Amino acid sequence: MSVLLIAGSPTEHSRSATLLDGVEARLHAAVDDRRLRVDRLRIRDLSPQALLLADWGHASVVRAIEQVASARALVVATPVYKAAYSGVLKVFLDLLPQTALKGKVVLPIATGGSPHHMLALDYALRPVLQSLGAQHILPGVYASDSQIPKDERGQYQPSEEISTRLDDAVSLLLREGLRLQPAGHFQPVAFDQVRYSL
Repeated sequence: MSVLLIAGSPTEHSRSATLLDGVEARLHAAVDDRRLRVDRLRIRDLSPQALLLADWGHASVVRAIEQVASARALVVATPVYKAAYSGVLKVFLDLLPQTALKGKVVLPIATGGSPHHMLALDYALRPVLQSLGAQHILPGVYASDSQIPKDERGQYQPSEEISTRLDDAVSLLLREGLRLQPAGHFQPVAFDQVRYSL
């Protein structure tokens, strides 16, 4: 079983990529690598010409579509520009087959300049994910720029509130989306199997 983390930012070091890093770290901490493989797709690394010309035969595009096809779940992270997800992500989603997300669970993540862009997750990204056949789209995580400030080293650091929301989102992805119990958690025990002594 695998999860594909899709980075939809046109820049390498971004707030949305920082949130994706947080999701990846939480997935690795919660589930053994033998039970869950986590891969990453940076759309910015694909051939720009192939993306813009819709060249489905280009090796980078073929590989990216194969990654989407083989994943059980996707985490899609994007910055919000002008009340919509990034153009880089839009071009990539346009290349996917119409049923590319059929049977898959998707966790959308977005960052934006202010809280006013929060609805871009529900009104811009979610309809596209549904049109591609996503089985289950989990509640998204949105963070404004002020919630992911830079630290003294110039690195983005999510606030405590955003970190907590990422914890909850990854837990929901594992529990409801993938039906996996995080490491260290006990499996449910039927009441008639419980043994005790006084």
